[in-house]
Amino acid sequence: MEHTEKRKRIKKEGFMQSVLVLMISQLVIKLLGLIYKIYLTNKEGFGDTGNAIYSSGYQIYALLLTISSIGVPNAISKLVSEKVAIGDSKGAHRIFKIALLTFGIIGFIATMILFIGAGYISDAILQIPEAEMTLVALSPAIFFVTIASVLRGYFNGREKISITAKSQTLEQVFKTLLTVIVVEIVGLSTNLNTTLMSAGANLATTLSVLLSFGYLTLYYKIYKRDIANEVKNSVNYKHESLIKVVKRILFVSTPITLSAIMSTLNKNIDSITVVRGLKKFLTEAEAKSQYGILSGKVDTLITLPLSFNIAFATALVPSISSSIAKGERESASKRISFSILVSILIGLPCTVGMMIFSGQILNLLFPKATNGSLLLQMSAITIIFSVLSQTINGALQGLGKIMTPAITSTIGLITKLIINIWLIQIPEIGVYGAAIGSIINNIVAFALSYIVLIKTIKLDIKFIKCVIKPIIATIIMGICSYYIYLLLQGIISMRIATIISVIIAIIIYTLSLIVLRVLDKEEMKMIPYGTKIVGALENMGVYKK
Repeated sequence: MEHTEKRKRIKKEGFMQSVLVLMISQLVIKLLGLIYKIYLTNKEGFGDTGNAIYSSGYQIYALLLTISSIGVPNAISKLVSEKVAIGDSKGAHRIFKIALLTFGIIGFIATMILFIGAGYISDAILQIPEAEMTLVALSPAIFFVTIASVLRGYFNGREKISITAKSQTLEQVFKTLLTVIVVEIVGLSTNLNTTLMSAGANLATTLSVLLSFGYLTLYYKIYKRDIANEVKNSVNYKHESLIKVVKRILFVSTPITLSAIMSTLNKNIDSITVVRGLKKFLTEAEAKSQYGILSGKVDTLITLPLSFNIAFATALVPSISSSIAKGERESASKRISFSILVSILIGLPCTVGMMIFSGQILNLLFPKATNGSLLLQMSAITIIFSVLSQTINGALQGLGKIMTPAITSTIGLITKLIINIWLIQIPEIGVYGAAIGSIINNIVAFALSYIVLIKTIKLDIKFIKCVIKPIIATIIMGICSYYIYLLLQGIISMRIATIISVIIAIIIYTLSLIVLRVLDKEEMKMIPYGTKIVGALENMGVYKK
């Protein structure tokens, strides 16, 4: 019995360690992404117009990439882990090989669509002709990302989650370095041609994808002999036809892919409607600049909190699935309730912080292109609803409601499309119509998903604990940090005052949560290294021993 408990504890610690690796990986990826966005936006000859060209092409690439590969790692991981769990390594490897063939074909088709259709997409759909070269530069990346997704799914299924994290981090490191190198070379050789620099920035994406793919391939070759031995010693192998395996893979991956497509379409709606609508009362250059502010700066900043939240969701959702499989609905309810609480604790301060310090943040990060303060303030409202939707949709998938996220996201997107088309063309509203559309889209999607969730399972959500106390902590943080900023502004430079104020805001918010005891001891233990944190708080007298 003692040996079994020890094995369970070791397994749990290993899982949380993997989650922590993913958290760090996501943080590094987002920070590096922010670095090259800052570089591009402040680069002479690039700026908001370059961001418009770069982002419009990238969003089309992201949509085709989502269709061809998003959902693949989770699907392959699920199917492979099921086989490995029963000792059928041969069946697991066969799934991997069939998936490589299937998604290799899908990825190749998507690559050719983007390569051949680049001119039509940029002229007719985006109405940004300069985006054609960015689409051509990105097209090869789709094929290699698709194959890499299958490799990541196979490694995840074999409990090699750190390999996925490392490959994604390396890809972002390469992307950041290559973006700076390629754009500088193109800028020097073309006298700062904005169109060619935008294409160069996206070419850097393709090159980084190739390097990441090379890392995964090399890792697979290194461990190929071990895999071959496992296949040779496989037990419980049951042959399945190629068609049956393909159907199983697509059955698992399709609902996840549909949800991801809806998320990607959110940005595509902006890339299609913003410039088109603004050109009715602005010049083409002004319209592109406005879209560049939205896509290059605002969207980059408001998606940062999602990287923190997804790590917690990754840790909790498998536990929900496991609890439901065992018939432990009460345990599942507690874990879902906790994950929602964590999302609120992440989303609220990020929303309020960006609303209070919008101008200061833009000035700090984009000193040569500071426009967009009001747009960032408005768009920040979406953060809290985005992180909540992210968690709730993960919980719904864990509960077997796989199609619900796709349906609720679709309804939200239709709402956004209508609002974008209606409001952006009004001169008094303009680009702010896109922000209004995103706010309503996220509120609608969140509300519908939450309604389905509470009808599916009874939640343990206490209003004071989950809403009132986090709001109080956020208000304390906001007031204190803002007045600290005002005090520092006359003493030191605005940028240093902003950095200090943000750091103090984080400290004040954390202390407020501890004093208000928003998380109890058991909830604290659910986060990475939570047991050690609880021990320290017990010694400080915050919790009773």
